[in-house]
This record gives sequence, C-alpha cells and structure tokens, in this order.
Amino acid sequence: MIISASYKTDIPAFYGRWFLNRLAAGYCLMVNPYGRQTHRIDLSPAAVDGFVFWTRNAAPFGEALEAVAARGDPFMIQMTVTGYPRALESNVLETVRAVDQVRALARRWGPRAVVWRYDPVVLSSLTDARWHSANFAGIAGALKGCTDEVVLSFLQPYRKTARNLDAAASAHGFDWRDPPLDEKRALLADLAAIALDAGMHPTLCTQPHLLDVPGVSSARCIDMKRLSDIAGRDVAGRRKGNRPGCDCAESRDTGDYDTCVQGCAYCYAVNARSAAQRRLKAHDPKGEFLRSGS
Repeated sequence: MIISASYKTDIPAFYGRWFLNRLAAGYCLMVNPYGRQTHRIDLSPAAVDGFVFWTRNAAPFGEALEAVAARGDPFMIQMTVTGYPRALESNVLETVRAVDQVRALARRWGPRAVVWRYDPVVLSSLTDARWHSANFAGIAGALKGCTDEVVLSFLQPYRKTARNLDAAASAHGFDWRDPPLDEKRALLADLAAIALDAGMHPTLCTQPHLLDVPGVSSARCIDMKRLSDIAGRDVAGRRKGNRPGCDCAESRDTGDYDTCVQGCAYCYAVNARSAAQRRLKAHDPKGEFLRSGS
C-alpha cells in the first residue's frame, strides 16, 4: 500500500516527530472523518510500497526522510510553493526559502522525487491573472531543473472555503471570485506555456473539464509510475481516485483534518485556524493518533 502523509494536514512541517514514532511502532491509528470509525494503518516495511509526502515546509522533516530511505521505501514530496500575499497565506514559508528547500530536496533525493504544486490558483483583487503569470514565471524560473512536473488546480469554493475567504477578504480589504471557464482556460494555457518553457510538465488536479487546454494532462498526485522510477522497481498499486476526476493510485492517508496551522484562507482541510492551533498545542508526538483525543 502507498501511504499518504498527508493531504489533510502538513505532517512534514508540524508532525515529523509523531511520524517517526509511528514509523518505529509500525502502525498508526486514524479516524474516518465521515463515519467516525477507527482504522489501523500498517506502516511496517512489509506493508508499505512507498510514501507520498505533502508539505509547504520540508526542513523539519529531514530526519524522517532519511529514516524512510534507510528502510528502502521510495518516496516523493509534493511541495506547495505559491508565493501569495499574507492576506491569503498568513503563516507559510517565505517563497525564497521554499524555493531553496526544493533545490535542496532535488540535490539530496533527485528531481524525480520532488513535485512542485502551484495550487489552488486563487483569482482575487490581490492575485489577478496578470499577477499569477508573473508570479508563476518567477517561481518556475527559480525551480528550473529541480523538478519535472508542476501540479495546478483552480480554487474549489467549498462552503467552508468560501466562508474563510470571505472573512479574510473582509479583514484585509480584497475581493475574490470563482471565474468562468473561459477565463480559467486562458490563464491555464498561459501558465502551462511558462511551465513547459521551464522544463516542467503542467498537470491539473481533479478538474477534467479544463483538460482541453493544450499541453496539460491529468495529475496523478499519488503516482505509481514516479514511485517506481524512484525505487528502480515496480511499485504495486491500482488506480483509485479520491473523487470524480482523480487519477491517483490507491493510498492510505495518515493525517487528520483541522490540524494544519499554515493559515491559508482558501484551505479545504481547515474549518478554523484557531481550532487547528489548539489541536497542535494538544498534540502528543507519542500518541497513536495524530490528533489527540481522536
């Protein structure tokens, strides 16, 4: 089984010691957020085919990556670098430091092990299409040679996402919107051309209605082919997306919602940052669950 750590929270940035402890124990426990059933996730070497790590700050996770490599498990790192204004991302790593981390990861583990994520693309009075083109080009140029893929997606205005964006917009004096498809296609085509010029393949996460843009293909964030290339052997698995339009391989996620404190106003995984801060403070690195009290 491929282990995801985690699209629900930033384990590398905030929960690395817990991950190392669970790796040593050979398992962790998690609660299904919908049915509330408790599941035991086997992390033993015999059960794990590879890891996918999701983060905005990989620096605290260096020891964990070395431990995973020492076990012989292939891994890939989905590293989000967007460079948005603080009104949208209040607590993320500065862009220049994030770029430095991607470069360091590529030097240590190879460019195939690192995927740049520029998502979600948020259209606002602070970040219009022209701003995105210039911002994306700057980051792409800085990351040239460090990765061969950039994952894109446009903001999905879920109810809690819209609520949190509205609150941020009111506090910081900006407007945001979900633009029409033709506007998204035009911007996506521009970003795709920039990515290709920087030697990166542009892929789109779970938005098949936009895949008619030339040069763009569907993202596989849980990517058996990439993990197989990294491992130098076939990594087992089957395609089993998380939602319609998702081309990911089957995986088990070890994270929990409402536990990330990066402060992204557009985040789908956090209802309120204040609650996530309380949970991080209560977190027990020695616990079986990532979220204490689960």
